[in-house]
Amino acid sequence: MGSKELTPAMVKAAFDELDAERPRTRFTLGITDDVTGLSLPVDEEFDTEPAGVSRAVFYGLGSDGTVSANKATIKIIGDATEQACQGYFVLDSKKAGSTTVSHLRFGPAPIRSTYQIRRAGFLAVHDPGFLDRFDVLDRAGQGAAVLLNTTVPPEQVWAGLPCEAQETLLQRGCHLFVIDAYRLADEHGLGRRINTVMQACFFALSDVLPVDEALTRMKQAVTATWGKRGSEIVRRNTAAIDAAVAALHEIPIPDAVDAVRTRPPAVPADAPDFVRRVTGLLLEGHGDRLPVSAFPPDGTWPTGTSKFEKRAIALDLPIWEPDLCVQCNRCSMICPHTAILTKVFQPEDAAAAPSVFRSTPEGFTPELEGLAFTVQVAPDDCTGCGLCVEVCPAKDRTQPRRKALNLQPAAEHRATEREAFAFYQQIPEVSRARIPRTRSGIALLEPLFEFCGACAGCGETPYLRLLTQLVGDRLLIANATGCSSIYGGNLPTSPYTTDANGRGPAWNNSLFEDNAEFGLGLRLGADTLARRAHTLLDRFAPQLAADLVGELTGPCPSGDDAAIGARREAVTRLRALLAEIDGGDELARCADTLVPRSVWLVGGDGWAYDIGFGGLDHVLASRHDVNVLVLDTEVYSNTGGQQSKATPLGAVAKFASAGKETSKKDLGLLAMSYGHVYVASVAMQSHTSQTLTALQEAESYPGPSIVIAHSPCIAHGYDLVNAPAQQRRAVGSGAWPLFRFDPRRIETGESPLVIDADPVTVPLRNYLEQEARFRMVELADPQRYERLVAAGENAIARRHALYQQLAGIHLPTQED
Repeated sequence: MGSKELTPAMVKAAFDELDAERPRTRFTLGITDDVTGLSLPVDEEFDTEPAGVSRAVFYGLGSDGTVSANKATIKIIGDATEQACQGYFVLDSKKAGSTTVSHLRFGPAPIRSTYQIRRAGFLAVHDPGFLDRFDVLDRAGQGAAVLLNTTVPPEQVWAGLPCEAQETLLQRGCHLFVIDAYRLADEHGLGRRINTVMQACFFALSDVLPVDEALTRMKQAVTATWGKRGSEIVRRNTAAIDAAVAALHEIPIPDAVDAVRTRPPAVPADAPDFVRRVTGLLLEGHGDRLPVSAFPPDGTWPTGTSKFEKRAIALDLPIWEPDLCVQCNRCSMICPHTAILTKVFQPEDAAAAPSVFRSTPEGFTPELEGLAFTVQVAPDDCTGCGLCVEVCPAKDRTQPRRKALNLQPAAEHRATEREAFAFYQQIPEVSRARIPRTRSGIALLEPLFEFCGACAGCGETPYLRLLTQLVGDRLLIANATGCSSIYGGNLPTSPYTTDANGRGPAWNNSLFEDNAEFGLGLRLGADTLARRAHTLLDRFAPQLAADLVGELTGPCPSGDDAAIGARREAVTRLRALLAEIDGGDELARCADTLVPRSVWLVGGDGWAYDIGFGGLDHVLASRHDVNVLVLDTEVYSNTGGQQSKATPLGAVAKFASAGKETSKKDLGLLAMSYGHVYVASVAMQSHTSQTLTALQEAESYPGPSIVIAHSPCIAHGYDLVNAPAQQRRAVGSGAWPLFRFDPRRIETGESPLVIDADPVTVPLRNYLEQEARFRMVELADPQRYERLVAAGENAIARRHALYQQLAGIHLPTQED
């Protein structure tokens, strides 16, 4: 039950129960059911695995290539020997920094062990941070070879291990080997993908195949897998294979434990009770041990828990240089994980700051006169993607490569940045009303979306963070299944959080195809509660002050923070009065609904363009005040890169391996055809101000609105540190239009459609050649590529001409 494995030990427990004098007629296996008491006791050490089977377990970090390498290993051994092979892969749903566990078995007879490996003869730990987060060595068998990837020099490895790791290695007589795979991968141009290096080490230590034969077959597999992407990728990988075995070091294991530290707790001692009891065990990888009684009976989970993960996966951290900073805040606006934070504060709030905390005495913006300014990295939440450094415009004139933000080795700065970040979190936020709603000012608002598990460099998450900065304290989200639901609602933690007053987004996820209807239901529910509150307010109005009733029933513009704050103060006063009025309990309970709710339907292009389009169309036609944010990656990103109707002409994707034959569906034009829908197409990394304007207009529009957001994705096939420049090419080439369609403009005699991007300024070819999804067509069939480029240019020209004509049309007003 509960998605648990069925192991031989559990089956034995069932048969043992049958042997009892009075066996149970009902029982459960797999879960610890302390609610009904139906669980059977299981002897976890019982084992039926046959002799002669080689067992290997690999702990990898998401995006490091471990799973791909192990699948290749199975194929190599299966092709080269008569051995039977089995692979089973356990992955959590983090997009970057996820934990992957690969279970590989090789043996002379068919393998029928349909459960995870309990004790392995070879165990690899591909990220050194795992030793501080999980009991990874628990799966090591007696005398196992343990391979650790670490940047620590070999002579310092043993002393740096936590006490628990040293004890396990000694008790089980393990042999410890280390390699700095990060250094080798970097030297050979492989970035963070250490899979080739670690795979070569496995063959060198496991004796499953002769080493020379194994490495030769690895090189053949590299050529077959990556040959289509060019000879340079093949050369880099084969060179890394040759260098790997020579870089292996065996670590002598002494006779006694001499560690100076233990494994730190998964969550701090001052964490909330639920986080310590439940979330902590899940973070340690021991969720299987949780009894039934530990889980919330109604299925709700606390928000604001991603801050407890502290995965510390970045190899490099952005370090701030205050003397160069121009306070543009581009770094915090673009950060996919809210790991670069900017804040203004009263100077006296930093009186007790530690020496490692950096700030400037005054901000550049006139509205923020008298406030100090700081930029701070969250060192254990950063993924080291480098986007913040890439967009930083401030350079040292004498040293042009030195910016206001510079990537530095994490090992050298993590301790001091932890101290600085801890102090940063204690500094109170200034009033929202004081923050200007400009491109640089908006980044100073407190984000209520933080430290998610999205890919390093993700282009979706900055939109969500910006949305929470604008309306997060009264935000209702209906999230379609996809990438945004995985990093947005992934157990055991939530990246959506609350402010100092306990207010924050309420996040919901329904079936993929039903998200639009589900979101409409949230809107109708919020409206129903608000109407009930107003009805009750009218009933009690004679017993309340007239000015208070006026404040609670008057206009409260959604984008006016001062008005929202005044409405909340009025609600507080109302509750105080209701406590003295008979029958006022019901109004007191629903009084919060007198503050306008902001309902947003969030999802990807697979939902909005394809599977959920029917429901989305129905909601847009309904005229209800709902907002839609489409995080458009132009492909089904979450399921591995299948084409959607948003996939552009000529792009390679699954089910379009030769390049998509048809043009991208124009979702914006379809929405505009209703006439009463606010529609915008935005690209935040290249045109932040236009994105900010569109989101604010959509929020304030009293009807349905849809914002289609260009979202760079790893599925596009380029290093996402270059996403800002590539997004500018997308806009400049016309491949991604920027526009806003606001029906309110009709009543002022203006055209509802505003084109925000300049005419085509970049050749389409310059945009396409940067992404592997287009280059693959050129490599495979140059003539077809040229034909698709010409067709793409024609489609862009047609759309541009149509939009220009629409932007010049002035429609009659209601009075006309």
